[in-house]
Amino acid sequence: MATSLPLLPASRTEPDGSAVIRVLSYNIRSMRDDTTALARVIGACAPDLVLIQEAPRFFRWRKKLARLAAASGQVILSGGATAAGPALLASLRATVERTEDVLLPLTPGLHRRGFATAVVRFGSARLGVLSCHLSLQREERQAQGGMLLDRLAALGVEHAVAGGDLNEHPTGRTFRRLAEGLQDCRATAPWGGEYTSTSSDPHQRIDALFATAGVEVLGCGVPLGQPGVTESDLRAATDHLPVLAALRVPAS
Repeated sequence: MATSLPLLPASRTEPDGSAVIRVLSYNIRSMRDDTTALARVIGACAPDLVLIQEAPRFFRWRKKLARLAAASGQVILSGGATAAGPALLASLRATVERTEDVLLPLTPGLHRRGFATAVVRFGSARLGVLSCHLSLQREERQAQGGMLLDRLAALGVEHAVAGGDLNEHPTGRTFRRLAEGLQDCRATAPWGGEYTSTSSDPHQRIDALFATAGVEVLGCGVPLGQPGVTESDLRAATDHLPVLAALRVPAS
């Protein structure tokens, strides 16, 4: 799995007021695996934003998520049980304007789904953020893809990033719809590994990050072989591999 890759750009604020940020999307399987390895992976990626799927949702879920945030150098923005699994973490570099957890319509017999959303600022750069975990059922997933695009638009900001576990390949109808309305960051600026599932046998890309048109994608992919990110930690942390992107967000 390991490979040698150039490093993604470090986080910084540019003279023109734009901000280079690192965004990580990660399905953490309710922290049922090696949480120490999980925290090491997140911390080594040095993200400004972490879009989590399958955050803890039951007994003492807030404490579990808080421990992960603290161990990986982050703070909690939103989500968890209140968003049916998606959550948002951020570094102290982010200034939070507002957050909102959104529960999606429940289909009888299927799991409740939701979005964790926020509007944040990095200096003069303002950004909407959304973490999602779409349905395993095709028709419900397609409807949720439309809701995702509507919710991003409703954030009322020019620039936004969305990401998560789509439960679908890039050739799928919902994935293609999102890629038509947004930039598929991996396809726009390939970097690192491609496949995100499973961590022990990566063979499919079902996790992704998307950005609105005005955001410059500097690189996006699975952070294989990066300093501090080891193959053993990636396998032990959860059953998905993370997706890391470096983005330049224009000043607002």
